Amino acid sequence: MANSAKPLRCAIYTRKSTEHGLEQEFNSLDAQREACEAYINSQSFQGWKALPQQYNDPAYSGGNLDRPALKKLLADIEVGRVDVVVVYKIDRLTRSLADFAKLVEAFDAKSVSFVAVTQQFNTTTSMGRLTLNVLLSFAQFERELSAERVRDKVAASRRKGKWTGGTVPLGYDAKDKKLVINKSGAETVRKIFRLYLELGSFSKLVVELDRGKIVTRRRNTKVTKYQGGIPFTYGPLAYLLKSRIYIGETHHNGKWFKGEHEAILDRETFDRVQEQLKSNTVKRKVAYSQGGALLQGKLFDDKGNRMGPSFSSKKGVRYWFYVSTALRGRKHRAGSVTRVSAPEIEALVEQAIRERLPNKDMPVNAIMSLIDRAVIRDGSLDLTFVEESSIEAIKIPWTKRQAGSTHIVPGSSAKEPDQKVLQSLARVHAWQRDLASGRFASVEDLAVAAGLHPKVIRGELRLAFLAPSILKGVLYGEIPATLRDLRKVQALSWHGQKVGLYSGG
Repeated sequence: MANSAKPLRCAIYTRKSTEHGLEQEFNSLDAQREACEAYINSQSFQGWKALPQQYNDPAYSGGNLDRPALKKLLADIEVGRVDVVVVYKIDRLTRSLADFAKLVEAFDAKSVSFVAVTQQFNTTTSMGRLTLNVLLSFAQFERELSAERVRDKVAASRRKGKWTGGTVPLGYDAKDKKLVINKSGAETVRKIFRLYLELGSFSKLVVELDRGKIVTRRRNTKVTKYQGGIPFTYGPLAYLLKSRIYIGETHHNGKWFKGEHEAILDRETFDRVQEQLKSNTVKRKVAYSQGGALLQGKLFDDKGNRMGPSFSSKKGVRYWFYVSTALRGRKHRAGSVTRVSAPEIEALVEQAIRERLPNKDMPVNAIMSLIDRAVIRDGSLDLTFVEESSIEAIKIPWTKRQAGSTHIVPGSSAKEPDQKVLQSLARVHAWQRDLASGRFASVEDLAVAAGLHPKVIRGELRLAFLAPSILKGVLYGEIPATLRDLRKVQALSWHGQKVGLYSGG
């Protein structure tokens, strides 16, 4: 008699927490799928049939739901392509009780059953759901106990200098649970350390490594993100240069111990590199603190490169900029704007945001903290904000400055203020007081007393209404502005004056 059971489409989901063993021809994911397929075949009399679509998550934790194959499975469930979800064990789906409750709710909403083939539970029944919850609670408890045992064992092994697994560093191979030197890789490590001491900076080192086609360690794994063999960037270089693995030590819980493996570097070379790293770090921190970069960590070019603070000095004056990090060795990856005046862009951003705030007197640091991301391109500056700010995205018209143009930069180190500027400011403030007190009834009367044309008086009086921050900067020599610079400032608002002064117009 023909089988009249309603066909049930079964989706098999598999997961493995680490990449270890994935390179094998028949790995854990294959074993899980084979067991699930066998179970589905045993239920064929009920109309069960395995879907050809594979939902595999290699090297993904079960502690959260951020997994590509799981997301694909949930999407297919949402559109009605799945009737039963089949896994090898419950913890392959999730190790979190809260996440499991969310998944069961999503399954129930579409009348989808859940089956663990080695535990034989079915969530279409109330008893099955209860039993699964109890089992998952014990599974989580057991996992935590196992994790504690593993951590204790690893700690004891590391303190004895043993290699306990993990990512094998460049220059070594893992054999019989020990690190052994790889000759070609070790020479590459020595070359990187030697070049850093010769060149003195990451930017020059990256260029040199690219020229020599030196890349990160290649790994034989099916997971693309772990395969390596890519050009070095600052982060991996810093990690490599600081690693005490190369002087024969092992690390655990913030401490280093004498290792069983052979050192690649002598301690003298390693210590010299650490001193160089420390020296460069101090210089960068000094530069950052002196610059007070308000958009640090928030400004990016239109190709996604971070724009970091930098400066140049000319005739004792320090000029601050934001510079694309792509310029540090990989200029071809830079966006349409690679360098921009820090005061100019900060003033534009501050003014645009302040105009949209009910509290116009909010401190500038508080204003900048509202920004989630600022993207600069030739034509506009695009701002997005943190969710708590309630400010909509802003697009500020902005044009890249032509080469050779000048601008005023606050915070520079000019030794003495311009005496002509000081004399003119003192004079116009005296004129402003005379007019306010009634000593002169009009600008015309003041012009007669001063022996100047009224037009000159009116033009100079604008200097009496400059922003206090600009006046302070000029008086203390922090802003190297000339009278010509100050006379170009036309805006009445203090923020508009800053924009006009710092942008050169």
